[in-house]
Amino acid sequence: MTGAGRRRRRLLWWIGGGLAGVLLLAATGIVVWSQVGVYQAEAEPLAAVRADPAIRLAEDGTAIVMSPTRADTDATRGLVFIPGAKVDPWAYASTLSGLVAEDGLTVVITRPWLNLAFFDPRPLSTFTDLAPGVQTWAVGGHSLGGVRACSLATDADALVLFASYCATDISGSGLPVLSLAGSDDGLSTPQKIDDARHLLPPGATVVQIDGASHASFGAYGPQDGDGVPTLSREKVTAEITSSAGEFIASLD
Repeated sequence: MTGAGRRRRRLLWWIGGGLAGVLLLAATGIVVWSQVGVYQAEAEPLAAVRADPAIRLAEDGTAIVMSPTRADTDATRGLVFIPGAKVDPWAYASTLSGLVAEDGLTVVITRPWLNLAFFDPRPLSTFTDLAPGVQTWAVGGHSLGGVRACSLATDADALVLFASYCATDISGSGLPVLSLAGSDDGLSTPQKIDDARHLLPPGATVVQIDGASHASFGAYGPQDGDGVPTLSREKVTAEITSSAGEFIASLD
């Protein structure tokens, strides 16, 4: 090999090593960032769910499964719910508890990789397989979790958006869709949800909960950049339970 060839080879080696180092630093930064500032579940609402005799809880590294204990429950309908970015999955247990205790649904709350649904490539079946007795599945999510739910929606029987909107076009899917929004949401604002409405099927139902903010859809405290809610979280949860419960119950 000539001297020029050796120099060229050394240069390529240094460039390759430098790029690998940059990628490693970027990956490390994402991992660290994903674990810092995670919104944790509030203790009191979570304790109430854990103490509720109408709800059976099971969890592992994949998901949290909330199932009804009532003997008269059909338990053949369920919801796979994907949390928002950097929000503890347990923060949604209280919000979704009425769907289990009152409506007899099975709710599977996923545990996204790196606390970010965007980085979680697992198919819907990863979560529906955790409740094999359920025959009819809706998929949904809050905020970024809802965006991820849109990409999984064609593998489900319906889609439920919680203060979220689609980034992918499912307008021609024919899927039943329910979009729950908050009038005081400072992140998934009413304008953003309206701007993305054309990506949903024409028959989609949009319900705006007056007085609800972005963080009203979970029990994890105030969120940076959000609006100020004027409706109590208990009342927001009651509206979510009523709307989502009726919607999922109506699925064929």
